[in-house]
Amino acid sequence: MQTSNTNIFLVGLMAVGKTTVGKYLAKELNMDFFDSDRVVEEYSGADISWIFDKEGEDGFREREAQVIDELTQRKGIVLATGGGVVLREDNRKHLGARGTVVYLTSSLNRLVERAKNTNHRPLLQGVDAMAIFQKLQRERGPLYREIADYEFSAEQTTPKILAGTIIAEIFTTHLDN
Repeated sequence: MQTSNTNIFLVGLMAVGKTTVGKYLAKELNMDFFDSDRVVEEYSGADISWIFDKEGEDGFREREAQVIDELTQRKGIVLATGGGVVLREDNRKHLGARGTVVYLTSSLNRLVERAKNTNHRPLLQGVDAMAIFQKLQRERGPLYREIADYEFSAEQTTPKILAGTIIAEIFTTHLDN
């Protein structure tokens, strides 16, 4: 499959499975995989929780924007983005113009369940996770849809099967055009 000039960018709320699905996509398509949060940590030499503690969300978002600009200029990658990547207009422009954007969705109950046993999600520390997810969905859902070329539910399937479904849909659509 010719994917050397194709980029696939995964967007959606935290805990929806962007990283896991992205790894399957990259493997199946023989593409390089990146997780923007991990790249921010790698470039910063610090984890995201530390960045949030020391620089606040604005400091993190600035670092994230630089990483998104750099990574989206590459060719032939699968990129799992952080849940808040769509908050900055420049990020939305870069993602929308430089690749195929796939919006992954899931029920809020499932996202809360998936996220509750982690301590690496700064926005969920010491708060009502359901209330946070509801707020994030209201704020970010329209922004995800604004740039999404495709939308898939991660609710009733495994990440591996979902990756296969995404590949079939994207490349069938591309072949039809």
